[in-house]
Amino acid sequence: MKITAVETSLTRIPFDMGAKPVTFGGVGWQYMHTLWIRIITEDGIEGWGEGFGHACVAATKTAFDTQIAPAILGQDARDIAGIRARLSKTLHLFGRNGPHVFGLSGLDIALWDIAGKAANMPLWRLWGGTPKESLTTYASLLRYGAPGLVAEACKRATARGYRDIKLHEIELPMIQAARDAIGPDVKLMVDCNCPWTVRQATDMAIALRDLDLTWLEEPVWPPEDHAGLAQVRAEGIPISAGENAGGLHDFKAQFDHGALDIAQPSVTKIGGPSAMMEIAALAKAYGVRFVPHNAYFGAGYLASLHLNTAFAPDAPFERLFIDLEASPYHDLVVAENGQSKVPMGPGLGRDPDQEVLARYRQGEVTVHHA
Repeated sequence: MKITAVETSLTRIPFDMGAKPVTFGGVGWQYMHTLWIRIITEDGIEGWGEGFGHACVAATKTAFDTQIAPAILGQDARDIAGIRARLSKTLHLFGRNGPHVFGLSGLDIALWDIAGKAANMPLWRLWGGTPKESLTTYASLLRYGAPGLVAEACKRATARGYRDIKLHEIELPMIQAARDAIGPDVKLMVDCNCPWTVRQATDMAIALRDLDLTWLEEPVWPPEDHAGLAQVRAEGIPISAGENAGGLHDFKAQFDHGALDIAQPSVTKIGGPSAMMEIAALAKAYGVRFVPHNAYFGAGYLASLHLNTAFAPDAPFERLFIDLEASPYHDLVVAENGQSKVPMGPGLGRDPDQEVLARYRQGEVTVHHA
């Protein structure tokens, strides 16, 4: 099943978060930026992938177009493990995390999409998962930066049926406002995005004890300080991390340090489904809960749905609590009453709507031919 062509393109889709976006992750979010990767085979089967993401999509696309795409033309799309091993070793000089690995993640998603279509199975079934119609979903709120706005967003989320809410706030008044708004029966998580020293994170963990957090996510800077993270975990709040991990051995180091209760690799950043499955097995061996991270709406969103279904069916699925102006996947990226539909079609379950892609495309489609 020779790869005969590769296409990459970018989309920028406006969204509404219920308030004016604040600076978060280095940018003031107003659009969902997505890198789309299309792998075409001589058999006529196409696979779709997504490489992380958001403000760095242009860098990931450049890495893919200049180094990854030329290397896979003519390769057998069924050789997922071989392509992954060869390219990972060839490109390691450019970093073990960042745009090259993000690009390889998108490639891996697309190759698995092809594999599922060739087998006429949804990926969760190809991976041995038990059928599920839907997954319990948590509303992952962007940063609002004001107690009143946080409380209003939490109320909107619970009104839509969410019983699990995650904040991206880093100040106690905002987190307290969320708990006050949702009451004691709705689960609350906090993702900090690595803002604090170990001492600051420890002090914050102590201050948050009475708020009954399901987990505190990435409280320590830098994320490689696994021993420091373990110190924060000793304060009693469950700790999650992994979105910024640099591969399987970085997770092993976290597990060896006793730093994590919950492992959260991101399929568009860590190396695709192939890497996610390795980490899920390692987490199981260490007794660490596996909960995939998902903060995007392209092919990575569908890949995360399949991974959750197959390897973490009882874990909540993450969905950013925003309303997209449109989506190439339509209803498959919509959560209803706190539930996300599990795709039943082969591969990822659906190809993106070409009309929607064209409407929100930024720049030209880059095409590589064998």
